Amino acid sequence: MKLPKEFRNGFIIFLGIGLYFLLMILLGLGNITALRLLNVVFVFYGVNQTIKMNLNEGKKNFVSNAISAFVTSLVGVFLSIIGLLFYSYMRGGDTYIQSLSKTFLFGGNPTVNTYCISLLFEGIASSVIVTLLLMLYTNNKYVAD
Repeated sequence: MKLPKEFRNGFIIFLGIGLYFLLMILLGLGNITALRLLNVVFVFYGVNQTIKMNLNEGKKNFVSNAISAFVTSLVGVFLSIIGLLFYSYMRGGDTYIQSLSKTFLFGGNPTVNTYCISLLFEGIASSVIVTLLLMLYTNNKYVAD
C-alpha cells in the first residue's frame, strides 16, 4: 500500500525537525533561539515537495493543492508535537520543560501539556503561513477557476 504524498512529506518534515533538534542538543546549541526558529525550513521543504508532486501529476486546481499542502504541514506539526511530548517525558517531564522555558518564549512554570499545546497552536499558525506563501509563490502555475 502506497502512503499518500501528504503523509510521506509530513513524515519527512517530522524527521527533519526531529533530527535537527537532536543535533542541536548534541552540539550544545539547543539554547540559541535563532537556531530553533530555523525548523521552518523543513516545513517549507515538505510542503513544496507536495505542491511539486501535485503539479507533476497534472493537478492544477489552486484550492485542492492548497488543502493538500496544508494537510502536509499539519501532519508534520502533529507528528513533531507527539515526538516532543514523548521526548519531554523521557527527559524528565515537567522538569525538562522548565529548563526549556527558561531559554524559550515562555514565562512562569509551563507543564509538558501546556508547552505542547502552545507549540501546537504556533505550528498550526506557521502551517497556514507557509502554505499561503508557497501557494502564492507558485500561483502562476495554476489555472483560474
